[in-house]
Amino acid sequence: MIRSLTFRLSLLLLSLGVVVADRISKLWIVHTIAPWQERVVVPGFFHLVHLENRGAAFGIFTQEPSPVKLWLLISVSLIALAVVCYIFVRAQFSSIAGLGLALIVGGAVGNLWDRILNGSVVDFLDFYIRISGRRYDYWAFNLADSAIVVGAGLLMYELLFVKPHPHAEGVS
Repeated sequence: MIRSLTFRLSLLLLSLGVVVADRISKLWIVHTIAPWQERVVVPGFFHLVHLENRGAAFGIFTQEPSPVKLWLLISVSLIALAVVCYIFVRAQFSSIAGLGLALIVGGAVGNLWDRILNGSVVDFLDFYIRISGRRYDYWAFNLADSAIVVGAGLLMYELLFVKPHPHAEGVS
């Protein structure tokens, strides 16, 4: 289990790197691709698209017109971010869990930044396949979403496959 200040600072730098990469990529999309336009990268599989997601993950609540929705989404994001930051500061954790937490924090801050400033999150990575002339799409997402998913995957890996050290402690 890791308690090293140097390691935690490294994880904080990773979180900051995720935020910076997310901001740069979103700004590039906003300035190079008009809303709802796309740029083919790999025909039949992947393109860049400029979407403004006013809802939550996977387009949930996108069609809800309520102005309360924005504040609810921001509040839920802030609460989740506070919980993860508390764990990050107070708990002992392995390097795998630490990487997962750092990626989640960076991704959450990146998307929260968009939501607070613009009321929506810029999504631009769109993967799809064509089978028998029919197109199957996955929801468009961004680098922050990717960091959150990879971070959650690392935490799940830790929970499911890594045996705890016999003298490991939880939250202190």
